[in-house]
Amino acid sequence: MVAVVKAEPARLSDVITTARGHYSGSVLWATDRLSEYWLARNDNPYLEEIMAIADHVDGPGTFMLNMSFEWSCTAAVGPDPVRKGNRLLRTLDWPLEGLGRNLVVARVTGEAGIYDSVTWPGFAGVLSAMAPGRFSASINQPPLRRFTPSCWLDWAFGRIAMWREASLPPVHLLRQVFDQCQDYAEAREILSDTTLAMPAFFSLSGLEERECCVIERTEDVVVVHDGPKAIANHWLRMGRAGHNRGVDSHGRLEQINALRNTAPNDFAWVTPPVLNRGTRLSMIANARAGSLTVLGWEQNTGTGTPEPATTIYDGYSSINTLP
Repeated sequence: MVAVVKAEPARLSDVITTARGHYSGSVLWATDRLSEYWLARNDNPYLEEIMAIADHVDGPGTFMLNMSFEWSCTAAVGPDPVRKGNRLLRTLDWPLEGLGRNLVVARVTGEAGIYDSVTWPGFAGVLSAMAPGRFSASINQPPLRRFTPSCWLDWAFGRIAMWREASLPPVHLLRQVFDQCQDYAEAREILSDTTLAMPAFFSLSGLEERECCVIERTEDVVVVHDGPKAIANHWLRMGRAGHNRGVDSHGRLEQINALRNTAPNDFAWVTPPVLNRGTRLSMIANARAGSLTVLGWEQNTGTGTPEPATTIYDGYSSINTLP
């Protein structure tokens, strides 16, 4: 991902500047140092890459933003109603201005082949991606674990719990999956069986109509839901107490469940509550067709409503795709 930083210095600067205004420079400096220490202590496979990214940033922010997991999402997997194969519908909500307008699609060459990661300059993990001829996948966040009535205090407790872990963060595990896994079955196994540093939901879409699932994860407990299926930011089966994430998680899940089998391959399905003030990207991916469609969103500061912030990226790859 260092190549993306070199190719898009202005976008990187905009993201970092906005983050400093959102979190404050002193908070970024302190969390940068803690994040770098945690990555080094656990021999994280992407530490050197994140350090190389930091070399292109004047001041703090790189390590903290690569360890920041404060977003909410809506996702669904199931048969594509128009083309052969399976598809992933996905939105990501993160109340940080600038992420929508600075969205990029990075073509990455891993050990198992190429994949397209929907990301931002400076981010080493994978949140949403499509590997043509292999699979598509994305991450959602579960509720913040509830220890006390205070969301902020429980956030701190959650970070202390993660501090004690030595496993990969979910975004780094998903990157390893795209780098190394040959097919849907292998990706499903790794996402289900690998110990994590913190809980996560994974949505995985393969090549055949039946190849799709949603995976609920704690650090070491897993529930796999065979698709077609959808997920937002609340537990489907584990039923663990937690603080809500994002806007109307149950409403978003109900909406995307109602449209996942029939929605056209455009963004007409991105309407409230799936579309909300924090929405920064929407995505449609079909790995069999090798197609990826992406749109960035930003909140209009005048009206408070989300609006498209980019043109629609409509990419198609003939590499390793099936007829």
